[in-house]
Amino acid sequence: MTDVTLSISVAVLWALVLILAFVVLALARQIGVLHERIAPVGALMTAKGLAVGDRVPSVVTQDLNGKSWDFSRERSDGKATLLLFVSPTCPVCKSLLPIIKDVSRVESDRFEIVLASDGDLTEHQQYRERESLNALPYILSAPLGMSFQIGRLPYSVLIDAKGILKARGLINSREHLESLFEAYRLNVASIQDYLQNQHS
Repeated sequence: MTDVTLSISVAVLWALVLILAFVVLALARQIGVLHERIAPVGALMTAKGLAVGDRVPSVVTQDLNGKSWDFSRERSDGKATLLLFVSPTCPVCKSLLPIIKDVSRVESDRFEIVLASDGDLTEHQQYRERESLNALPYILSAPLGMSFQIGRLPYSVLIDAKGILKARGLINSREHLESLFEAYRLNVASIQDYLQNQHS
């Protein structure tokens, strides 16, 4: 009687294991299908502002260290410039700063990250010091923001070494920031445009 019960128990357990394996495989397949349907979210491009492919406007300005900048001019070092508009009162900007500093170190051979804003000089100097941003160029210029029609923050524009706008958009996460670099690499206006072209 015990041997029969043991055999039945083992058979039932094996049946349960096989059913569980089948369920896991079915779920794995569904996850794969969902992964294909859910596209990565890139930086949000707003309707207003320069179009990707346009030469950026010539606005001569200086950073807080006194270095002169004009993003429409060709760079001699061949690097692209990621211009990130931030504010001391923007909580999302603050959450992005560690990512920005990390990306600035990792991508320093291909990109230069420049922070930009406008407002009170003392407030921005304190912000720069408090957030340990001294390694990054920091520009205070209302005309620069107006030339790119910046309405919301944090907003970023990626400019190639020849002064051409290659990507732009609102960024709220590392994924958004990296989508600008990926759009630049793929030579498309945005990741959304690339995915749309792939499916059409």
